[in-house]
Amino acid sequence: MTPGETVRRLPWVMVLAVIGLLAIGWSGIARGDELAGGGVFATRQAVWIVLGIPAMLAALWVPYRELKPWAYGFFAVCLCLLVAVYFFPAKNYAHRWIPLGFADLQPSELAKLAYILALAHYLMHRRNYRRLTGLIAPFVITAIPVLLIVREPDLGTSLLFFPVLFSMLFAAGARLRHLLLIAMLGVAMLPVMWSVMSAEQRSRVTSVFTQKDGGPAPRGDGYHLHQSKQVIALGGVWGSEMSGMPVSDPRAYRLPAGRTDFVFSLVSERWGLWGAIAVFLLYLLLIGRGLIVASATHEPFGRLLCVGVMALLAAQVVINTGMTVGLMPITGLTLPLMSYGGSSLVTTCFAIGLVLNVGLRPGYEMTGEPFRFGRSAKAA
Repeated sequence: MTPGETVRRLPWVMVLAVIGLLAIGWSGIARGDELAGGGVFATRQAVWIVLGIPAMLAALWVPYRELKPWAYGFFAVCLCLLVAVYFFPAKNYAHRWIPLGFADLQPSELAKLAYILALAHYLMHRRNYRRLTGLIAPFVITAIPVLLIVREPDLGTSLLFFPVLFSMLFAAGARLRHLLLIAMLGVAMLPVMWSVMSAEQRSRVTSVFTQKDGGPAPRGDGYHLHQSKQVIALGGVWGSEMSGMPVSDPRAYRLPAGRTDFVFSLVSERWGLWGAIAVFLLYLLLIGRGLIVASATHEPFGRLLCVGVMALLAAQVVINTGMTVGLMPITGLTLPLMSYGGSSLVTTCFAIGLVLNVGLRPGYEMTGEPFRFGRSAKAA
């Protein structure tokens, strides 16, 4: 494919949406530095953005089908890294990072992409998942990284694997009634899950139902949610950037993990309601265009790859923004492309680059059916 063809066929809506989200996220991180009286987080994030955009473009270099033979190996390496984190000192009472000297590597971010590649490779060569018993193997593949990540502990990241799994199984042709049955069994297991949750994890759930607007900030996990909603409210409709609103009470702007888990709150404070709407519109453009790329490709691995990446982004956006406004428990989950962090940003950019790669080659494999093992397959 010539450079001219690449430029012409590239899904530019996705590229522009990524650039817009990176810019808005950086502005929120810079606002966090400003409210803290100084900091280097915005400068460091700029470095990660400079690395992330080339990573997205690098994902276009090799035709995506050539990654299939490496999918299982990449997944195995990431599982080894998830085990390796326990051989390094804990940070903030969690084993999530591997220190590299110049930065910390978070293997769970790599594991999400490796899982999508491995599951896409597995599903495109099988059709037994049209039966209920055939879903056992995909769930076992999912359970391995989930259990390792839960033990770090990182409950928020581990929960992301399940919407990705269900989305990819549905796209591959699994029966909807089987998926609904499994979902109902999962709901039935909630009391068991509640019994094994720690006191801290339970308090994060109960704080959603006991939250109160106004008044002094409560202690415990309710403090994070109270401050998040307070900071969002201070932005109003136009935000501090447009209104020039001064910081009247610095205590009202104290937001733990504001540059990471709660960057959406800082963006809403800086750019107001319209800024928050712009963020959602950019995510809708990005995810919607990615699903269009998935529907346009005739090659099963590419379609499943696109569905998996878009499901991952959608789940992260819903959970992260939901927890910042009190609709979901606080899980410590970052907002893709916007939160501070190198592992998350570079990996997300590379994953989106793979979707762009598929978009450049939608007719990679021309077959009689739009999908090899679709719902109309005789094996059903």
